[in-house]
Amino acid sequence: MTIIGAVLLGIIQGLTEFLPVSSSAHLILARAFFGWNAEKFGLAFDVACHAGTLIAVVVFFARDLLDMAAALPAALRRGAGGPARTLQLIVVGTLPILPAGLLYTNRVEEALRTPAVAAAMLALVAVGLLAVERVGARQRDASSLSLAEALGLGLAQATALVPGVSRSGATITVGMAFGLRRDSAARFSFLLGVPAIAAAAAKEGLSLARTGLTPEMAVIFAVGVVASAIVGYLTVKYFIRFLSGHRLDGFAYYRLALAAAALVWLVAH
Repeated sequence: MTIIGAVLLGIIQGLTEFLPVSSSAHLILARAFFGWNAEKFGLAFDVACHAGTLIAVVVFFARDLLDMAAALPAALRRGAGGPARTLQLIVVGTLPILPAGLLYTNRVEEALRTPAVAAAMLALVAVGLLAVERVGARQRDASSLSLAEALGLGLAQATALVPGVSRSGATITVGMAFGLRRDSAARFSFLLGVPAIAAAAAKEGLSLARTGLTPEMAVIFAVGVVASAIVGYLTVKYFIRFLSGHRLDGFAYYRLALAAAALVWLVAH
């Protein structure tokens, strides 16, 4: 993989981590389509790009995260509101990712990180996006979520371990099904993703610390982090604005088109 390739994959990660189109599916399919060495630069590079998008979301939501940190003592009490309540919801929503991560062994990971699985999940979640746009009223704010609903959003996030599902796609879809406004569902989805992305980056970082990186690989990973961080920040900023007045149908149709393209490629190969 060249530096240009790292920039391209970093841009793909920055865009697709927060849009409901699945960053993992795009990275898997990009490597398959262009013939890049997925075994050499696979999950480790993905997580390097995730670190970039983690930087992006932490910078964008810095005020929210600082407010929640300051509200930690209040979050330990019942009846908390404001940032303390948001922190409670995020803690509960993060719980499902813990057992899911333990079940997501290397063998399971290898079986799932394929173009076929990515294509199938792209299509399945697209159907969910189309359906949720056509059912029910969506007037709620994330602060009105119950702990049970936060747990449900956490379960949706955990399914994003399967390539093609999309962390934001799954959580925004479920959030809207609970009656959240699109922009409110997206904001909560991004905040909920902070612990999960950080845990994934830390886990792979430990593996990289044991195996080490060559100077060439270190440069490529650094380029991916920077590219994904810059593009990720801009994506979060404008996607939330977009959702305040637009539907998700376009993303669903894009997912279906990409799934169809992947199917054609699989048949041809």
